[in-house]
Order: sequence, then structure tokens, then C-alpha cells
Amino acid sequence: MRKVMAAAAVLAALIAPSAAAPATAAVAVAAVAPQPGTYVGKGFDTCTAPSQSAMNAWKASSPYGAVGIYISGSSRSCSQPNLTATWVSNQVAKGWRLIPIELDYQAPCGTRTPKMSSDPTTARSQGASRATSAVNAAKALGIPAGSAIYNDIEQYPTSASCRAAVLSYLSGWTVQLHALGYLSGMYSSGSSGVLDVCNAYDDPQYTRLDHLWIAWWNGVANTAGGQYCADTAYPNHQRLHQYSGDVTETWGGVTIKIDRNYLDVSTVVTEPPTEWSTIVDNSDTSRFTASASWGTSSYSTQRYGADYRFADPVAASDPAWYKVSIPETATYDVSVWYPANTGYNSATPYVVVTSTGSQSVVVSQQASGGQWVSLGVFTLAAGDSDKVGVSRWTTGTGYVIADAIRVTRV
Repeated sequence: MRKVMAAAAVLAALIAPSAAAPATAAVAVAAVAPQPGTYVGKGFDTCTAPSQSAMNAWKASSPYGAVGIYISGSSRSCSQPNLTATWVSNQVAKGWRLIPIELDYQAPCGTRTPKMSSDPTTARSQGASRATSAVNAAKALGIPAGSAIYNDIEQYPTSASCRAAVLSYLSGWTVQLHALGYLSGMYSSGSSGVLDVCNAYDDPQYTRLDHLWIAWWNGVANTAGGQYCADTAYPNHQRLHQYSGDVTETWGGVTIKIDRNYLDVSTVVTEPPTEWSTIVDNSDTSRFTASASWGTSSYSTQRYGADYRFADPVAASDPAWYKVSIPETATYDVSVWYPANTGYNSATPYVVVTSTGSQSVVVSQQASGGQWVSLGVFTLAAGDSDKVGVSRWTTGTGYVIADAIRVTRV
């Protein structure tokens, strides 16, 4: 997008401001449909939202039907004297489709500021926070729920650590926008953000965007992603393509410096939720932790994997924990595997850390062994942390067993 401060000066010199309404006049703002809605065709974006007279001139004579507007973010480089709820309502009433843009946190390995955290967990939280701010800005402008908001992440020299931060940031952005009733989009260069997002299209660690805005200045007005994004990613009216940039055009006697775009979008996203499941065994030392009080055994043939852990019951807190990387705050089935034996505990407490606090489910490990046993369906928060524990604090008799757990999105 590479917006420059000079754009505001160009507009000020070339575009006459529309007449202001008297201070005492009551301005009625019409209801606005979700933006950009279902639209196929050309659009443009520019740094400062143009005046009403400029928008009228371009609507009458240009090939464009959509306009990108910077609604939020500390990195916006241009003032927005025209961008009000009345301006938004007027453009939609005249047939324009709006592309709301957020420009704030940037990749930690890039040159732009402010930078998101290089820690994926923190970056995810920052993305969620920015989603809330962007929605507040959208609502103030009369852009309603059901609209898409596009996060502008400028070009960066991608690397494994930077990729993880950006994808985590966008996951937090998407999850929070969905919670607030909006769709998520991202604008980025083909060689960095777009490439990383498309390569992670089927990666369950990250939450998919709803729309992808591809900056690839190849001069072709279509939604192809070329070498940066396969056609199988975001195929269902979910793409925008910035095919040319930093160009000056004159329509209806009004000259504006713009980027050219082609859109094929819809606010109805019909992709099913990504199927996701993971298993953590006690042998995974990076995801299973237990104190020295827990022994190791391979006695039972009903075990999952090579062995399992056991410990005597005790009236103290000494749980064994399974760490799980949850891709998105959603509902998940949590199941456990243990070998059954009459000498094992009759009332083993499993602790599930949900999005609203810990819940305990008691299971008899004297029966139903050697298979997955569901503890129930829970809402789990996104992030990589201890999610399921096996507690020794029980009034039951017999060894407490910790073998394997499975978490499946439902």
C-alpha cells in the first residue's frame, strides 16, 4: 500500500471540499449494509478519504466501484477530515462499496513501526486487542457487523519466527473479529504476508482469515495469487488483488493518486470450520509434565504408547499436566486414555482448563480402559498452555494413572 504523506497535499490541492452543512442542521445518517458486501469488479484505495465532490466525480466517470478507507490504527499516515459516519453513509447510498482498513502493528522483523511482539502468544493477544479497536472505529463510522475489516501488514523479510508471530497475530485478530460479529481480512505483499498466510492455509495452529488482499503489482485486474498463493486457498469469493500502485488518475476532472484493485468478495463465507484434533502422550516431554512422585510403568497392555505414569493418591496438589496448543477459542471434545485395572483409582479427577476457569471431571480408572473416554465438550481458549491435568487429590483408592489425552474441535 505504501501510502505517503504527500497524498494528502495532492488531494488538498486538486479536490475542492464539499460544502459543510450549517452547524445547527441535524444530519440523518442512513443505515449502511455490511461492507464491502458481495462485489466483483474494480476498486481503488488512497491515503485520505476523498471529498464528496471528488467521490461524485469518480462515481460518474471512473471504472471503480469500491474504495479503500483507513478507519483505524496508529500507523495511518494521513489525516481523515472527510471520514465521518455521514461520509460513509453517503458513499454507500451512491453505490460505492467500502473496504475498511486497519493499519497498526507490523511484523517484528520488518522496518515499520509499531511492531507486534515476536512472542506468538503475546502477538495473538495484540491481534485480538486491535480487532476490538478496529470494530469500535467501524461502529463509530456506521460500518455494521457482518462487514470485513482488513489488517494492513506491510512487506517484511519473512523468517520462521517472524512468520509465527504474524500468523498468531492474525489468528487473534480473526477470532476476536468473529466474536464481535465482523469478518477478518488481511492486506500484505505477495512475497511476505500473503505467502505466509497461504502456506499456513491448512495449518491447525492458526485461524484462517475470511478475506485475503494480495498486493502483487503485475498489472492484471484479477484475483490470482501467482506463485504466492495457490488457487485452492481462499477460493470462495474471498480475494482482493492490488494489481498496480502509486498511480495518478483523473476522472471527471478530479485527479487522485491511488492503488488499483480488483475484488471478488462476499460477506457470506461458506467454508466449514477447519477440522482439528491433537493427541498428547505422557512420553512427550515437551508437552507432558509430572513431579518425581509419578512413576513410569508399561505393565498394562491397554496403555497408549510405550508406557504410562502412575502415582499414589494424596491430599495435596501434585497434578500431571498436558500442554496443548489450541488454534482458536472454540468448543472442543476432551477425551482421555488410560489402562484400566482394579488396582487403579476409582475416582480420578481430571482437570480441564476452559476459557472461563477450571472444571473437574471424575473418572473411574478401574473400568473402560484401553480406549478414548470423553470427559465432555468444553470451550477452550486459544493459546499454547496446560489444558488438561490429572490430579492425585482424590478420596478414591488405587493408583492414579496419567497416559494420554485427545482434544478435538467440534
